[in-house]
Amino acid sequence: MSASLSSLPLSPGRPEDIRPGEQAVALPPDFDAGLYFIGRIRTPFADRAACPKRASPDGPVCTLEFDARWADALTGVAPGSRAQVLYWMDRARRDLVLQSPRRDGTTTGTFSVRSPVRPNPIASSIVEVVAVDGLRVSVRSLDCVDGTPLLDLKPDYCGFAHAPGAE
Repeated sequence: MSASLSSLPLSPGRPEDIRPGEQAVALPPDFDAGLYFIGRIRTPFADRAACPKRASPDGPVCTLEFDARWADALTGVAPGSRAQVLYWMDRARRDLVLQSPRRDGTTTGTFSVRSPVRPNPIASSIVEVVAVDGLRVSVRSLDCVDGTPLLDLKPDYCGFAHAPGAE
């Protein structure tokens, strides 16, 4: 389930998708890095319109499905823990530098909004681990489309890291 960034489809320039005030740029011809998709995310959200704008802690249970080669990497992942999920928003447009997210004519730079439209559409969510069953980790608090590529799973914080709110 590995993928080189250069083999990923680019969002085609779709002038009809640009709102008033938005601006698109030509994407670079080459990529600087490669990454591995370590699995897929299963959610009840069939498309972006069905996804919540912000994930809810009491939202639906979603499943992280890992490729078999990563089985041992799940050692220590336990129900009740919190984790950070990194994922690739593969259906997101990648060429907008100015966006009008509110549809009210307000325009702002891509790096000042949390829109999925980004040059590198990497998303991050803090989730609660509900269950672990082999290569499947059930979590709450995700807001991505069903089938989204999974990049990484990390503890929200771990023993040697500075915990949020700790002195």
